[in-house]
Amino acid sequence: MLADARRGHFDVVLVWACDRLARSVRHFLEVLDELNRLNVEFVSFREQLDTGGPLSRAVVVIISAIAELERSLIVERVRAGMRRARLEGRHIGHRPLDIDHNAVLRQRIHGQSISQIAKTFSISWASVSRILKQAQPACPKGSLQTHPQVQENSQPEIACFHERHLLSHLLFASR
Repeated sequence: MLADARRGHFDVVLVWACDRLARSVRHFLEVLDELNRLNVEFVSFREQLDTGGPLSRAVVVIISAIAELERSLIVERVRAGMRRARLEGRHIGHRPLDIDHNAVLRQRIHGQSISQIAKTFSISWASVSRILKQAQPACPKGSLQTHPQVQENSQPEIACFHERHLLSHLLFASR
């Protein structure tokens, strides 16, 4: 918006409320000063204010300070509620996936692509990748090697003895 104001594309900025333009008083005043330098008038629909006179500017600053205080109070209440929920033992956020990690690894060993596995288990491609990465720590760093030309839809050539042992254990344990 400020870039367009600098180019002279408009001469009035109309916002629903002062707090929609900026989140802090400082930012609001910086934007307001730049608009004034560019001879762009600021009008707030809800507060029925324009910044044409000094009294209107003072009222706009007071309103923006109250809006910033209100926003800070909301953030504080949300954090307090989350803290209380944690103390009460309630889970906050997305629930962890209830997926059989061994089954995902078996599917990959049998040559299925990450996309095919994701469709099979109705999970995202990223979730499958994360499960596969979590299986790698069984190998010493740098010992898991895939052929440089391995693509997403092919089976990786596993060069780590520990991982081969882990994966063969998974295959036989599932039978």
